[in-house]
Amino acid sequence: ENEKFDEETDLGSIIDDYGSPLEIANAYREIEARISPALPSRKQPTDGALSRFFRIYADPQAWGSILYLLISLLTGIVYFSWVVIGLSLSVSFVIFIFGFPLIAFVLLSSRGLGLLEGRIVEALLAVRMPRRALFTASQNSWIERLKSILSDRYTWSLMAYMLLQLPLGIAYFTLMVSLISISLAFMGSPIAQLVFDLPLSISSINGSLWILPNEWLPLVVLGGFLILTTTMHLARVLGKGHAGYARKMLISN
Repeated sequence: ENEKFDEETDLGSIIDDYGSPLEIANAYREIEARISPALPSRKQPTDGALSRFFRIYADPQAWGSILYLLISLLTGIVYFSWVVIGLSLSVSFVIFIFGFPLIAFVLLSSRGLGLLEGRIVEALLAVRMPRRALFTASQNSWIERLKSILSDRYTWSLMAYMLLQLPLGIAYFTLMVSLISISLAFMGSPIAQLVFDLPLSISSINGSLWILPNEWLPLVVLGGFLILTTTMHLARVLGKGHAGYARKMLISN
């Protein structure tokens, strides 16, 4: 874009400042090795279905998915509040001179939150995400930068993602907490019934509670363990699906 740029004379000084393309590529490889996803995906084993079903407890991606689904409620509240409050204040003050800088601040800060969300997704869901925020050319005026941001599809897909993260976070959190609580309650029923004398009530018949016999407690524990194992698989599927959704929404074309 610079008409005064002389490739033969200026390229040498650029290489002196930043290094050759090979040196830059090697530097990026070293950085990638240090900041690779904390929970890399594992190759699926080729043994039997039953073994794969219970090996989910050794899969770090399943544990990362559960953690992400649980904290998505908190991140959803933060993202939703930031976008709604920020845009509401920006629209309210747009008639004043400081309204436009406020809009620019909300949009740029939202991109920073989008970068943070991408790093969380990459670390917990083991999917490659952008590592730096996208900004406009520094030589443009702030009005031109604001126009560029407002016309960028990524800005609005990011806003949609941040708004939808709250209902998704509520659904993820509710589902995981409910299933984990039920499974732990079933698995802890022998301790409650035999040690603390808190019998497990199944149903009420003519006003009387039907107490689960002690002989059935091992089956209840087994059922709780199977529910917990199935929850791990469900969390991994949901995490994988959300990772693909996040890549589509948080990566600019």
